[in-house]
Amino acid sequence: MPRVRPVIVVANWKMNTTPREAGDLAGRIAAATNEPDVVRVICPPFVGLHAVRDALAGTDVQLGVQNVHWEQAGAYTGEISAAMVAGLAGWAIVGHSERRRDQHETDERIGQKMRRCHETGIRPIFCVGEKLDERESGRAEQVVRSQVEAAFEALGPVEWPAHDDDATGGWLVVAYEPVWAIGTGRTARGSDAAEMAELIRETAGNAMPREQAAALPVLYGGSVTSATIGEFLAEPALDGALVGGASLKVDEMAGIVARAAVGARARKSAGPVS
Repeated sequence: MPRVRPVIVVANWKMNTTPREAGDLAGRIAAATNEPDVVRVICPPFVGLHAVRDALAGTDVQLGVQNVHWEQAGAYTGEISAAMVAGLAGWAIVGHSERRRDQHETDERIGQKMRRCHETGIRPIFCVGEKLDERESGRAEQVVRSQVEAAFEALGPVEWPAHDDDATGGWLVVAYEPVWAIGTGRTARGSDAAEMAELIRETAGNAMPREQAAALPVLYGGSVTSATIGEFLAEPALDGALVGGASLKVDEMAGIVARAAVGARARKSAGPVS
């Protein structure tokens, strides 16, 4: 049966905060964003996982990691596998544009990371998005479609449980992050991001049951702030945000989650997705 897609706000702290700072910040964000209608996830650096876990104890804010390796174990110095964090974190960002750029991650590797997440019960937040030259040359949709197709091909066959009673949106979440809008002060238009979200679901529907693809949460990530998030949350095709720099500020996170909560309650009143 169709269901209401959840509204999800993910904080990606990137390479910021010491463990002590991370614990303090997580506690203050949890206290300022007490909105049960919004799924909230904080992804600190690996060294801050225990401190953030302890700070979030007794709250409904969930814990994620910023990356996992594509293998479960092996001779990969300095890397962290999904199996290592499965007892701490329930979410993992995979394929973020900064890792595609700096660590040269391929769609194949990203799909393999998704498989490792699936094996360990972690929800991947699968990031896709085009660069500025790709958008200006009219290839944005082609690029994103290719990223989704290639990652799903590398993921391979998996069981897609319905999770009809799962308020966090089932096993997989996708984040559309136009690369040209990250850290530049530029943002995509809400309508453009919504069109891309539908493209993502359409493409995913070739690799997973169509009904579940229609219920696939798609977040927007691209210099999200409390001032810009409203345009994106107003789009029914978008289901929240992957927040970077603004997630390090308690007031910003409080504003973003408050706006998200308004949208989440409106969705519940409107009923399931078609």
